[in-house]
Amino acid sequence: MYAIDQAGKEHNMQFAAEGEWISDLASFYSEKPSGVHIEAIEPAVILQIKHDDLLDLYIGYHRFDRHFRVIVETKYIELQNRVLQNISVTAEQRYLNFLDQFPELANRLPNTQIASYLGITPEFLSKIRKVLVHRP
Repeated sequence: MYAIDQAGKEHNMQFAAEGEWISDLASFYSEKPSGVHIEAIEPAVILQIKHDDLLDLYIGYHRFDRHFRVIVETKYIELQNRVLQNISVTAEQRYLNFLDQFPELANRLPNTQIASYLGITPEFLSKIRKVLVHRP
């Protein structure tokens, strides 16, 4: 999931690995166009559901309601932790945390997307990687 600023620069907000979900709940619940983009960079299953149909599922199938709520709460906690990291830890530590959280994606994503997610330039990400490789 990413947004594009007025200068045309991408800002990656979330990644989802196998078995994870991404959704723009603000757009879904406000029923207004999204301000973010969700793009599959590898083959993926894309699910789409109408607002009223999802609400009907919540009411009619309590297990579905509970399962979906757990998914949303987990993503919310991830975003909370990410905001805290962005204001309190170094770029190197953010990268190490990224590797812990998304080990399967680290070698599959372009450096530009990882750097954007970390809030740094691709060049600075390369420097961090070089330092980590040469660290005992």
